[in-house]
Amino acid sequence: MSLKRFTEHALSEWMRGKGPQSDIVISSRVRVARNLSGLPFPMLATSAQSSQVVRRVEEALYAAKELPVLKEAELIRMDDLSELEKRVLVEKHLISPQLAEESRHGAVVLSKDEAISIMINEEDHIRIQVLYPGFQPQEAWRIANQLDDWFEKHLTYAFSEQTGYLTSCPTNVGTGIRASVMVHLPALAITKQLSRLFPAITQVGLAVRGIYGEGSEALGNLYQVSNQVTLGQREEEIIDKLASVVKQMIQHEQSARRRLAEGTPIQLEDRLYRSYGVLSQARVISTKEAMERLSDLRLGIDMGILSDIDANVMNELIVMTQPGFLQQYAQERLDSQERDIRRAVMIRERLHHEGTEDEQ
Repeated sequence: MSLKRFTEHALSEWMRGKGPQSDIVISSRVRVARNLSGLPFPMLATSAQSSQVVRRVEEALYAAKELPVLKEAELIRMDDLSELEKRVLVEKHLISPQLAEESRHGAVVLSKDEAISIMINEEDHIRIQVLYPGFQPQEAWRIANQLDDWFEKHLTYAFSEQTGYLTSCPTNVGTGIRASVMVHLPALAITKQLSRLFPAITQVGLAVRGIYGEGSEALGNLYQVSNQVTLGQREEEIIDKLASVVKQMIQHEQSARRRLAEGTPIQLEDRLYRSYGVLSQARVISTKEAMERLSDLRLGIDMGILSDIDANVMNELIVMTQPGFLQQYAQERLDSQERDIRRAVMIRERLHHEGTEDEQ
């Protein structure tokens, strides 16, 4: 398997599947943070110690290849990647911005379908990430737990009987688990209900962030909802609490979509078709506008207003139109204006290709 496999295709294989409630929940993710006993955490580790972590994980990975989910997994060192290749992996949610920008002797283990990403020497020695399409946090946790148990048989984790698993950030101490779902909430945004919904979510111990997690901007009405507390709760309790809140968010979004369809159907159709017209004809388009228009496109698809377009087109274009992927695709550095032009061309070509396929 080559690096090109991970950087040249916008959609990971796992994203091509349709999970439960996929019209609103784009993906479910579980991330487990672990550190190795007897070694300083990454921010204090020497180069030799960081290299030792990679070597130990690589040895454990070799043994873990008998696990079906890791049978064809590949370890990729950050030092072997260009800045552009790192950015593409960030845009595909396979590594974090921190691993791409700051990690010393960092690496990532990627499964063939890219549903599993194990970051090494990021904020913690090991961060196991499992991604599933749609609303499947429990299934993502099942696989993450299986991987965690396997590595714990081959590696000695930093652990305290009083507090649980030890992590670089105090907010991760305990279970070390972060569970999140990425939700698409265009109807709640159009009806201006998000300003009331999000504060209520934070009051029950959950966080709402942008598309790339903490510190990132919310684009295209896409939000990550995740737990904030990892100490004093069992993993299953964390997952169940997140699932319960997200179910209510799904219901609110469904209700808002019904109200839009029943109350202002012409105005809604006009908005959606205008966005489709811009996407299919624009010659220059920014990341922000593209994401907003793609959000409308996906809403129209999910509500059955825009027919003959696959919902995966939005998922694909979200990645394809990001700065890193555009430049990787062009095989050259592009300035901001060049990216805006190239982005418009890519969207037009993709939508035209979709329409051509439908006519055949």
